[in-house]
Amino acid sequence: MTQTCEALSRGRLTSYPEGVEQEGGPMRSILAAILFLVLLSYSDGPRAAEADLEVVLAADVSRSIDDAEFELQRKGYAAALTDPRVMTAIQARTNAVVGVCFIEWSGEEDQQVVVDWTEIRDEEDAGSVAAAILAAPRSFMGRTSISAAIDFAMTRFAASKWQAKRRVIDVSGDGTNNSGRAVTEARDEAVAHGVTINGLAIINDRPNLGYSAHTQPPGGLPLYYRQNVIGGPSAFLIVVQDFNSFADAMANKLAKEIDVAGAGSGVQVSALGWQGDRPRR
Repeated sequence: MTQTCEALSRGRLTSYPEGVEQEGGPMRSILAAILFLVLLSYSDGPRAAEADLEVVLAADVSRSIDDAEFELQRKGYAAALTDPRVMTAIQARTNAVVGVCFIEWSGEEDQQVVVDWTEIRDEEDAGSVAAAILAAPRSFMGRTSISAAIDFAMTRFAASKWQAKRRVIDVSGDGTNNSGRAVTEARDEAVAHGVTINGLAIINDRPNLGYSAHTQPPGGLPLYYRQNVIGGPSAFLIVVQDFNSFADAMANKLAKEIDVAGAGSGVQVSALGWQGDRPRR
């Protein structure tokens, strides 16, 4: 059963335990594509009665994201979960079930479970999670600690009832890590524990005053995410050009990337092109 708005805030960890927007909305298309990529990348698991793939959806709600942008992001996640492409990907799995946890994060001490681990097997399950996401208030509006978000996501894996072998963290954000420990340390520890971290880099070309260096780092945010955030087997990055709209060309490109993702686990995908080299680690 869906558990909502569990207030779980924590400090920095340095080691881990064992263990709807209207149809055609831009964030819906991007986020549904991400979920579809994740699900297809892990479609060869053995038959089981419960989830053998766990996905933590980690949404940035730091202060560089204003209220309007927050609403677009939140509604995009909710819509994506019920998108027919995501349902098709789930039902194509051997056991037709995926475990999903939705968290929001901001500064080093600011992480919260919005929807705790829930099995998604069908439209009813997905709709329940989507409704819970939409009903919850915004969790934070502080600094940006991607590293603490990754650390917190790792604790959620430890709390999962399934203890699946395949675990994925999807990090969405519009800026660099400016709070907590180095993001590369958190990423490398997570990858060492067998977790894949995928990224959704949101280009914010009209940031609030004082945030331009944070949202537009040297080389651009996509490069920052590639070098510092994503990692693990079949890790990929999706680049969102703004919070408001996505051109037809972007939608076509995402459709092509979904096809590429089904070709094999050694393909790294991004919205700026793909390369069939070894997985990013």
